[in-house]
Amino acid sequence: MDIQFSHTSVLLNECIEALNIRNGYTYIDCTAGGGGHSLEIAKRLGPDSRLICFDRDKAAIAAAKKRLADFLDKVTFINDNFSSLSEVIADLKITNLGGVLADLGCSSHQFDTAERGFSYMQDAKLDMRMDTDASLSAYNVVNEYSEEALKRILFEYGEEKFSAKIASAICKRRQDKPIETTSELANIVKAAIPAAKRVDGPHPAKRTFQAIRIEVNGELDAIKPLIVAATQNLVSTGRIAIISFHSLEDRIVKLSYRDYTGGCTCPRDFPVCVCGKKPLLKEISKKPILPTEEEITVNPRSRSAKLRIAEKI
Repeated sequence: MDIQFSHTSVLLNECIEALNIRNGYTYIDCTAGGGGHSLEIAKRLGPDSRLICFDRDKAAIAAAKKRLADFLDKVTFINDNFSSLSEVIADLKITNLGGVLADLGCSSHQFDTAERGFSYMQDAKLDMRMDTDASLSAYNVVNEYSEEALKRILFEYGEEKFSAKIASAICKRRQDKPIETTSELANIVKAAIPAAKRVDGPHPAKRTFQAIRIEVNGELDAIKPLIVAATQNLVSTGRIAIISFHSLEDRIVKLSYRDYTGGCTCPRDFPVCVCGKKPLLKEISKKPILPTEEEITVNPRSRSAKLRIAEKI
C-alpha cells in the first residue's frame, strides 16, 4: 500500500493545548489522518499514558503508523469510523479517558489524490469514499438516488440554493448514460446554475460535491454519538475538542455540547427541581477558536475551521 499521505494539521497548537495532556490518562484521536495531531499528542504522553488513533481510511492508518513509529508501544490504531467509539472504549476497558479529539474535515490527501474522486478540480471516477471498502460511493448517489432525494441532499448538506435545478439536470443527463466522472458532474452542475450566479465566489460545484461527500460517508450522523460517548466516558476535567469546517457540523457540535452543559430543565415557576438534571460538561470557550491569519496564509484550507472545546465536570 502507498502510504505517502500529505496533510497539514489544522489548529495544531490550539488542539494540543485544549486537550491538557497529563500523565496517567488515555487520549483518543478520532480522526488520525496522516498522524499530525496524533504525533504531537504522542510526544507529550507520560509513562502511564496511552493514545488510541481512529481512522476509517486504510491509507491514513498506514501513514499514521509510519509517522508515529517511535511511539508504537504507546499507541493503538483502530481502522474504523469513530461512530464506534463507545464500543471500542468498552472493548479496550478504558477507564481513564483524559481527552478526545476529532477533526471533522477531509484530509488534504483525500482531496489531492485524484483517483479518490473527492475533488471537482481533478478528473476521476466518482467515488468520495473515506473507507474504500464501503459499498456506497458518489457514483451510486448520483446515478441511483431519486430526483427528490438528490434535491434534499443538495439543499440540506450543501445548502445549495439551486438544488432543484441541479437535481433535475443530473437526472436528465443520466437518462442517456451513467454519470461516471467528477468532471462530468462538475460540468452538469455548472450548466444548471444561472450564469449570473457563477461569476463570483467558489467553484459552482463546491456545494454539490460537499453534499454528496457527506451523504456517502454519513459524516453528520457520527458527530452526536461521538460527543455522547466522550461525555459518558471522560474522567472529571477530561476534555473533548472538535474541529468543524462548515456550519452544519458546527451546529451539531454546538447543540450537542449544549445538551450536556445545561442543568435543570424544570419550568421556572417550580419551587424545587424535580428533573434532577445536572450539567456534565462546561464549555472552555463560549465562542469557537479560529485559525490565525498566519495559519490561513500557510494553509488556506484552514480558513473555515472552528474548534470547540468542552470539559467534563
